[in-house]
Amino acid sequence: MVQQTYKERPPAREVAGHLSCVWVQEVLPGAEPYLHRTVPNGGIEISCRVGGMPQLVGPQTGPTLEVLAPGTTVVGVRFRPGAAPSVLDLPATELVDVAVGADALWGDAAIALGERIATAGSGHEAAAMLEHEVLARAVAGAEPDPVAAEAVRHLLPWQAGEVTSLTDALFISERQLRRRCLAAIGLAPKALHRMMRFQGFLALAGQREHPSAELARLAAEAGYADQSHLTRESMRLAGLTPRALLLESELNCGPGHDHAASYGPLLLGRAAA
Repeated sequence: MVQQTYKERPPAREVAGHLSCVWVQEVLPGAEPYLHRTVPNGGIEISCRVGGMPQLVGPQTGPTLEVLAPGTTVVGVRFRPGAAPSVLDLPATELVDVAVGADALWGDAAIALGERIATAGSGHEAAAMLEHEVLARAVAGAEPDPVAAEAVRHLLPWQAGEVTSLTDALFISERQLRRRCLAAIGLAPKALHRMMRFQGFLALAGQREHPSAELARLAAEAGYADQSHLTRESMRLAGLTPRALLLESELNCGPGHDHAASYGPLLLGRAAA
């Protein structure tokens, strides 16, 4: 019996240049408390536990764990790496490994947004309210840094380029590239590259019925030097060995989870590579 769900969808066309996905997470009434593990993905999120204050969640450099009580609904939008500062009017470096109430940035407007979300008829309606807020602020804001956006594109899994080739590809010095990536993404190019590769591994694993039994193959397909390399990165980014992480995923995800909006583009990029 499915006791908790996580569903993603692509953002509306008008805000697709800023957001990678819109999501709803629900723990059913009467279910057991759910321990939710988040793995770094390079993006900044705005999330809101329905009935509470919206939060700005900065780019994470390690795993986070949160216990969701029965009857909890959390909704969120995830920015593409590098796209959030143009909407938030805040350098991404100020949000690294930080989760803060949106009222710290938006004041009464964040409180009003949380109150509207609390009246939503469903989780999907609540998530759409967050998406609309981003759209309204994106229209009034600046465009994302094009250099950071191009760096992100080069650092996606299965691209031909490597971190060391970015400066030549973007006609920019290493120092300038690092500065602009930190301001826009909150992460240096090498750190983002590691996260994107691990997201590619998770996307591949999501296609398998029992991925924990295929670690060596998944490590090779995801671009790791060997299974030991994957294990080191998994411990760094997820806090678990890859086998333990995938076993946890097999237990908790299944038909109640849908990551297609975030994993789908990664898999398409692999098919095109």
